[in-house]
Amino acid sequence: MNRALFLDRDGVINKSIVVGGKPFAPTVLKDFHILPGVIEALLQLKNAGFKTVVVTNQPDLSTGKQTWNSLNAIHAFLIEKCPIDIIKVCAHISNDNCDCRKPKPGMLLEASRFLNIDLSQSYMIGDRWGDIEAGQRAGCKKTFFIDYGYDEKTPHGDFIKVKSLSDCVSILIKG
Repeated sequence: MNRALFLDRDGVINKSIVVGGKPFAPTVLKDFHILPGVIEALLQLKNAGFKTVVVTNQPDLSTGKQTWNSLNAIHAFLIEKCPIDIIKVCAHISNDNCDCRKPKPGMLLEASRFLNIDLSQSYMIGDRWGDIEAGQRAGCKKTFFIDYGYDEKTPHGDFIKVKSLSDCVSILIKG
């Protein structure tokens, strides 16, 4: 079985758009900016034998603030620039009560079946409480939290606070 790093997209791989202390996803390619050090960090993960899986809530698809064409353009660019094995997207809003929207673990569970991933030997990194909870619920070995100080709920339970994906990778690769 494979081990993986599950990554939230916005705030982990690319810069979130923060308004009034709340993070928002870019909805068009021109606003999508990969964070410094991300490409190198993902290459280190691949070289260390990790699968890289993006799991991202994108409710703007359901609310009409973003189109599938725009999202597909963003993800095509992301896959072109970064060594990512798969991107899983939840397009639902919270009220839909689906199994895939984080903090539920549906996207992680689906990707683990598809890529033969051992969740107990895998990790989740995110910048919001729902990312951390999804990793914990899925049974990941450990979760990593990038704390940007957003004006929202913070995660609970056992997690490691880091400043970036690069910091997370340093911990994973150096033990």
